[in-house]
Amino acid sequence: MGFGDLASAAGLARLNDFLLTESFISGYTPSQDDVIVFKAVGSAPDAKTYPNVARWYSNIVSYESEFSDLPGDASADIATIGPELPAEEPATAPAEAAEEEEEEVDLFGSDDEEEDAEAEKLKQQRLAEYAAKKAAKGPKPAAKSIVTMEVKPWDDETDLDELLENVKSVEMDGLVWGAHQWIAVGYGIKKLQINLVVEDEKISLDDLQAAIEEDEDHVQSTDIAAMQKL
Repeated sequence: MGFGDLASAAGLARLNDFLLTESFISGYTPSQDDVIVFKAVGSAPDAKTYPNVARWYSNIVSYESEFSDLPGDASADIATIGPELPAEEPATAPAEAAEEEEEEVDLFGSDDEEEDAEAEKLKQQRLAEYAAKKAAKGPKPAAKSIVTMEVKPWDDETDLDELLENVKSVEMDGLVWGAHQWIAVGYGIKKLQINLVVEDEKISLDDLQAAIEEDEDHVQSTDIAAMQKL
């Protein structure tokens, strides 16, 4: 039972022989048996020497994001997975497997093309099912950021209360104003530092700054002092 050491040429040759007539390790759909064998193989094999393993490996890679959802026993012993070959039938040597595959390509190239098309069709079907499953879970919450903005007045005679009132009067869908403080910058001048939360897809900070700077009687300039994702 099993394929033997899949890190060896003999093990890969045995797996290559098995996958000549099979699409998956067990049954007609991917399962935990495929995951276990996939991990034992470790990396994509040489497609010329082990063409059937390479085709199967490429197909299983498409399910990698949903390995945990596949049916079967994830803790199964790999020695119990696979065909039970007669003792007198040694695994095909890599050179022989390559020669046989070359003959098949020459004689039955259209069959390989049909298998590749079927594998690609199945891959696209599974990707569509995965996308549908994610969509069924509902939309993700809107991505938001918390921003600290600094608003500089013209001079020490600027009415700061009016400046603050005008800043907070700017309303946009996806914008929420937060706490503020006044920070001395010298010569009796104070700048406004104010926090705000924005929905990333709805709010352009450049547009928001431009809207605030339209208050030319009070606002000299604005800057983004800090920004982080919520």
